[in-house]
Amino acid sequence: MAHHVSLGMQYLEKNRIIHGDLAARNILVGENLVCKISDFGLANDVYRYGVIKDRREKCLPFRWVSPERMKAGEVPITPRSDVWSFGNLLYEMVTLGCSPHPGVDPEDLLKKLEDGYRMEKPKSCSDKMYSLMQRCWLWEPYCRPSFDKIEHELRVLSTSDAIVENV
Repeated sequence: MAHHVSLGMQYLEKNRIIHGDLAARNILVGENLVCKISDFGLANDVYRYGVIKDRREKCLPFRWVSPERMKAGEVPITPRSDVWSFGNLLYEMVTLGCSPHPGVDPEDLLKKLEDGYRMEKPKSCSDKMYSLMQRCWLWEPYCRPSFDKIEHELRVLSTSDAIVENV
């Protein structure tokens, strides 16, 4: 399932579209566990400029969005902002639906992330999958993997790691 979502996000990234609200609640699962990305209400087309510079959004799903999105206008938003959210989506998948950042007050989340806090490895998560999640959560957006790299890694993992098969 994670691989299907990465394929959809790879398409969006290639077309320079930022989804802006990537989370399990916005993934539709059909026959044969085929996944479709939905809810493009916070999406942005960045084809002309490559980044979104100032968009003061009042209602953001803080537990899922990237730090640069939380800062609303202070830092440019790029397609790599969705990569952060994808790491949180992977967390939701391996924990069978737990919300990201359990026990952290949304008002404290940005400061904690700035100080280096990242979610611990879930018990049900392989080391390889957690390594991918950690790379999705790198502070600097340009250091995060592209969806091309994520898709490739998930394709390889799905053939070699049983825990990833239905994630």
